[in-house]
Amino acid sequence: MSALRLGPLLRYTDGSSATVWVETSRPCTAEVRCADGAGGTAHSFQIAGHHYALIPVTGLTAGTTTTYEVLLDGTRVWPLPGSPFPPSAIHAPGPEGAFNVAFGSCRWASPPAGGDDPVGPDALDALAGRLAADPEGERPHVLLLLGDQVYADETSDATQRWLAGRRDLKEEPGSEVADYEEYTHLYYESWLDPRIRWLLSTVPSFMIFDDHDVIDDWNTSSAWLADMRSTGWWQERLLSGLMSYWVHQHLGNLSLEELAADPVYEAVREVPDGTDVLRAFAARADADAATVRWSYRRDFGRVRLVMVDSRAARVLAEEERSMLDPGEEAWLREQVRETPEAYDHLLIGTSLPWLLPHLVHDAEGWNAALCGGERGARWARFGEKVRRAADLEHWSAFPESFAGLAELIAEAGSGDHAPATVCVLSGDVHHAYIAEPSWPGRGPDARVVQLVCSPVHNSVPLSMRLAFRIGWSAMARRLGRGLARHGRLPKPPVSWRKTGGPWFGNQLMTLTLHGRSARLRLEHAKARKGTGPRLATLLDSELAP
Repeated sequence: MSALRLGPLLRYTDGSSATVWVETSRPCTAEVRCADGAGGTAHSFQIAGHHYALIPVTGLTAGTTTTYEVLLDGTRVWPLPGSPFPPSAIHAPGPEGAFNVAFGSCRWASPPAGGDDPVGPDALDALAGRLAADPEGERPHVLLLLGDQVYADETSDATQRWLAGRRDLKEEPGSEVADYEEYTHLYYESWLDPRIRWLLSTVPSFMIFDDHDVIDDWNTSSAWLADMRSTGWWQERLLSGLMSYWVHQHLGNLSLEELAADPVYEAVREVPDGTDVLRAFAARADADAATVRWSYRRDFGRVRLVMVDSRAARVLAEEERSMLDPGEEAWLREQVRETPEAYDHLLIGTSLPWLLPHLVHDAEGWNAALCGGERGARWARFGEKVRRAADLEHWSAFPESFAGLAELIAEAGSGDHAPATVCVLSGDVHHAYIAEPSWPGRGPDARVVQLVCSPVHNSVPLSMRLAFRIGWSAMARRLGRGLARHGRLPKPPVSWRKTGGPWFGNQLMTLTLHGRSARLRLEHAKARKGTGPRLATLLDSELAP
């Protein structure tokens, strides 16, 4: 008999359809059966000895909520027997009412119940506890996870013990994951947490990778990539990372129409074992990132989300350095420009912040100029060392891409069909803040904000906290201008100021969008004895009236 190994995860959802992802113990037919008669079935597919199904759910009614069960070969496997949680439900968004988007990034797996948590309470655990206690209360319609859903290069003590049982950790890559099987262990550790498992079964989630999903500073530079490719373990690590991301995260981002048109998804399901098909796909993505698109767009009524791949789509050659390859950049512009009258709010999701503290921004631009040879070969070699040591690889480390995004945002926020807000949603930097740009002359009609929320469950050293606080200061701005002059950098096309934060701790942001109004709430996870963590509100402010 088939058993449920992982999931269910409620993924893509619109007013009439949804997808539910599961991992099963053996080949089977997986079914979602809803209380209102909606549902769907899918036969499992196999990757590296594991069995998965992405179940299409059709027949939903917009604006309604229906509970659901999961069956494998006709036997109910979800809800789990004796579950303390309310029934999992699909909330099909309707055209009216407020739309709540919760987002954050960077989540280490929570330790087992009763274990010490060195980085404090998990914000997703706290959200799950609140929703379980009041299933009829306010809830996110969408959960956006903006990178570092798993940490392939920073494993827990428990995972390291498991790894030591299958290979010698004295050999590279040591206590980091090495292959597909080890990646699956990371997802078990993270997504089998009872609260997280229930939360992901009842709140639709959309995801994008960042560096730790593969390795710290993934695709920092062409020199970095050459060094990684010279090792004996990198190729297997990268292919396994892309394969596991495609299975566990990417598939669920796609609509039913996109899935039906996806040749890789079709090929994987047509063969008894799709491992070779998926591995070949990952190899193509590694050889030429322009052949694969991990980015995607979702329209939720009059809210448009464009989720941008700011890791795998990079052009790394110093003379052509860009955050997005030409095809990806053209795609992003097309998604923003298409039917602007159809949306009141534009959300651009990118794991890496566009607007950083001024000193960090100038340091990254200066470093990019040095690495590009602006001050000669010796400075270029020095710049590469600094780039890797200090993680100088955000949008500001790609100055032309930074300026291009500023231009696109200004265009999107201007004109007769300008949305009420353009929000850039990011994570990565292990703290939260709000920054607002301004353009020379007349700026966009929309309110433009950079919203950064990180981590969901992680930490940041005290030294980095101080650096982030100082990075916004007038003294730091003067120092940054000195670096910019040394690097012979042009003046940025926008200026910006911090209007909130920095806030530290495990946290989530939620945007509530209703018509042309927008509110922002920031909540911090607080420990609570006996009943699990809770979310405490740090900020509740209006972005657009």
